[in-house]
Amino acid sequence: MSSFFSNKRLIVLLVCMIILVALIGYSMSDRRSLSWPEQFVADTVGSLQSAFSRPAHFAAGFFDNVRDMRNLYEENQLLKSHLDEYASLQVELSQLQRRNEELEAAVDLQDDPDLMSYTVRSAIVIHRSPDRWNEQVGINKGAQDGLEENMAVITSEGLIGKIDQVSQFSSTIRLLSDQDITNRISAMVDTDDETVYGFIEGMDEETGYLRFTKIDMEAELENGQIVSTSGLGGVFPQGLQVGEIVEYDTDEFGLTQIAYVKPSANFSHLDYVMVVERGADTLDEKINPDLEDDDS
Repeated sequence: MSSFFSNKRLIVLLVCMIILVALIGYSMSDRRSLSWPEQFVADTVGSLQSAFSRPAHFAAGFFDNVRDMRNLYEENQLLKSHLDEYASLQVELSQLQRRNEELEAAVDLQDDPDLMSYTVRSAIVIHRSPDRWNEQVGINKGAQDGLEENMAVITSEGLIGKIDQVSQFSSTIRLLSDQDITNRISAMVDTDDETVYGFIEGMDEETGYLRFTKIDMEAELENGQIVSTSGLGGVFPQGLQVGEIVEYDTDEFGLTQIAYVKPSANFSHLDYVMVVERGADTLDEKINPDLEDDDS
């Protein structure tokens, strides 16, 4: 009986080996289709791989997008800083060009024959009070530089005002636009037939033009006529340009005319100014006739 079982085991072992060899041979044969066990295993493994790969790809893509967004934000900030720097450089360049033009015009103006008989001192605007923006500015020249009250102050474009207060090393300019009733300057207009005189008295708040008042009713005014200082009163030199007439009418009392003058100078942008000291040598001869007798 024991030999029978021993032979039976051997037979089972041989059968298993034959089946195994057959399966190996079958699997190694050139087949175009998978068997159902192979399909089951392949589908199971594929489903598991798909279930794990989709979250993995999503997580990887999410972190890639976050990194890309961070890089874009940093690049955007860098570009913005470059744009801000470029804008500031443009503003600085514009200011430098404007100041250079002012300085060149000031040099040309000092060579003007009409100003050769006057002492002209250049100065830099050092402050401007926000609450009195249209009234006063400060400059870096004072009594130590020969400045005195009521001296005319001009830019390369025209008259802007007069010295109001003087300290040792700085001064305050009262602009023509100041509304104070004492801020009055004798001015004139040369017409074809005569010279028309009047006063510059502050600025009209609605139009932004200077008021040219006390003009004779018979005077013939025209738009575009140039208004300049008359030299009367012994304060300002004659011929400093103030602006041009853009409008005129009868005053509120109907006794004189009033004209509105567009300033030649820009009161909003003041960097460099010139203080004009009126010469007194020629005035003494005209005011005091006895000097001629003394000279003779």
